[in-house]
Amino acid sequence: MAGTVEPLRTASVGKVLLLVETARAIAAGELSPDEPLTRTVDLWVGDSGLWHTLSVETLPLVDVAALVGAVSDNLATNVLLRRVGLAEVAARATSLGLRATALHDQVRDVREADHPATLSTGTAAELSSLMSRLASGTAAGHEADQLVRQWLSANVDQSMVGSALVEQGGLDPIAHHASLAQPTTFWNKTGTDAGVRADVGAVTIGDRTVTWAAIANWDPAPGTTLDHLTVWAVLRGMRHIGEQVLTQL
Repeated sequence: MAGTVEPLRTASVGKVLLLVETARAIAAGELSPDEPLTRTVDLWVGDSGLWHTLSVETLPLVDVAALVGAVSDNLATNVLLRRVGLAEVAARATSLGLRATALHDQVRDVREADHPATLSTGTAAELSSLMSRLASGTAAGHEADQLVRQWLSANVDQSMVGSALVEQGGLDPIAHHASLAQPTTFWNKTGTDAGVRADVGAVTIGDRTVTWAAIANWDPAPGTTLDHLTVWAVLRGMRHIGEQVLTQL
């Protein structure tokens, strides 16, 4: 399901590109999944994720990637991005034919004037196409794409398109990981920021796969009734897209 070709802010959805390049490098033998990665003060960031709440300082690379996929972990994103390289992620996006979809920076608690204006941008058309390629194993290769799908299948945020799959499709919001071998295969990545909601992913039942990319941007007015109403309307629209996905399966 594709949509607008206008580049929009996509918040954490851009982390998918980091996971794609990480998985490609693992599959190619350029990175070891067991390589220890250590969090450092200069990469520290709060908000989404778990690692900043845990006592462990070092994790295997594959577990750091798993945190990014499951809880959009900001600290894990920064640690993994330092190891993989922003330039390498950009090169992978270019090789995939993405022109308006990119991860621009590491995650920051505060964005200064000399920082990129937003974490990531993308278009619904490009991201929907990328989801289709990941689903078919034609993005970074069968092994790499399977690894990306595995990481994203643990995503716990089903507040957007996934909400319809939870409410009407019987999906367990926190127990749909690929390793569970359930009849419905589901994976997605969401992004949330002030004035941004985005959800990209795929669901498969039998031999039928439907992919989507839903992105909403608006001028935020945090804490106001108008902004609350806008968020409510956006989430309602996202759920409607999920309902449309269900009708295609």
